[in-house]
Amino acid sequence: MKRRGSRGRTRMERDSLGRKAVPAGALYGIFTERARQTFSLSGLRAHPAFIRSLGMIKQAAAEANGRLGLLPPRLARAIEWAADQVRANRVDSAFVLDVFQAGAGTPHHMNANEVIANLANERLGGRRGAYDRVHPNNHVNLGQSSNDVTPTAARLTALQLLTPLAEEIRRLEVAFRAHGRAAARVVKPGRTHLQDAVPITFGQVFTGYAEALARCRRGLTLCRGDLLEVGLGGTAVGTGITAHPRFGRLVARALARIARLPLRPARSPVETTWNMVPLVRCSAALRDLALTVSKICMDLRLLASGPHTGLGELILPAVEPGSSIMPGKINPSVPEAVQMVCFQVMGNDATVARAAEAGELELNVMTPLIAFDLWRSLELLTHALRLLRSRCVEGLRVDRRRARALVEGSLIEATALSPYLGYDVAAALVKEALARGRPLREVVLGRRLVDPAALDRLLAPAALTRPQRLDARLRRRIQRTPAFRAFRQHI
Repeated sequence: MKRRGSRGRTRMERDSLGRKAVPAGALYGIFTERARQTFSLSGLRAHPAFIRSLGMIKQAAAEANGRLGLLPPRLARAIEWAADQVRANRVDSAFVLDVFQAGAGTPHHMNANEVIANLANERLGGRRGAYDRVHPNNHVNLGQSSNDVTPTAARLTALQLLTPLAEEIRRLEVAFRAHGRAAARVVKPGRTHLQDAVPITFGQVFTGYAEALARCRRGLTLCRGDLLEVGLGGTAVGTGITAHPRFGRLVARALARIARLPLRPARSPVETTWNMVPLVRCSAALRDLALTVSKICMDLRLLASGPHTGLGELILPAVEPGSSIMPGKINPSVPEAVQMVCFQVMGNDATVARAAEAGELELNVMTPLIAFDLWRSLELLTHALRLLRSRCVEGLRVDRRRARALVEGSLIEATALSPYLGYDVAAALVKEALARGRPLREVVLGRRLVDPAALDRLLAPAALTRPQRLDARLRRRIQRTPAFRAFRQHI
């Protein structure tokens, strides 16, 4: 045994494959060292929330095994203390494995078992790598398997990361609702097929964004229910082999208290070892959020386009110069970056779905990949929504003059006239206005189809953005005039 803690020194550990050198000061052991040397694929490490989840599970398991008399009280307390160090993220540097690794997350799981065993051994007066007091498998992993621990850790990680994301969605909703109130009466052109349609207010637009985000937030809330069901105690294939009959219930109760979540034992631990649908549903809810946010970002980019040759109805905060060659150019950089995140999340969801489908027989060996892409999506969206709100949405401004000019210079009022003049007559008037390059209002008045007072009432901008009762008397009066009859015969 070399001197512990010396740089470049090692200690020798033994497993069923033989002896292997482990860095002397490492909190992990031989299993982790083998995995570290084998699976160096991406350089990406487990999320701190995942490590925290493993610590909570091991803490709850030690408590349950202690209550069942399967661990001596002194060992149970030492393991609980060591697991709490992991839960508190105090030893994250000891979790050294790549997220792409052997199936079912066994390397991640054994990394936790070895770290906790070494911490507990030291607390009991032992030394790292000597597992005569607390053994990673025999004691820390008692009544457990990678096949029930890893899916549970994945669920706990998702539940932890859902809370800050839901809060960021809510804050973005609030920002859009505030703009909706401020611009409630600002009329702008509505557009369908990228063509002029009918008027709409910015208040309605912004409120629509807020409601779409609220719908996504509710979707995330719905997926929490299935994530709260944990299969601990099922061990290898869900049958509970090597676990005490009461272990599953006790460990779920302890874990619920430690995690401060209303967790419950799985109705079928067999199902939870292979079925990743709860995680898939969460990923799908994130995909829906990404689709919604991407659409909103595209709208912001279009509405801010120009400023002189585009729509130019919105003015977004400038966060950086927009070009290395065009002086003074400002780009919608924040919505662009957020859309990139949304596209990444959509790709992650496709990976999660494919990996979930790949669970053969009694186990899904792709669980580490599912967990990784899920927590990456959760964190990316949390950061992206915070950026979108704080550096774009909260500071955007409506160009009221531009919106008014676009409404007045367009032909979008024709739809409001259609119930009174008829579709064919209204279409002919639009065609004439386009040909002559004149406002629709001017063409209607020039044809003496509607008197000025009635036309002002029909085409009042605010009235065009909400349902209106048809004035049947006015329609009959208009359609009985000689001017109307002559024009209709003419077309």
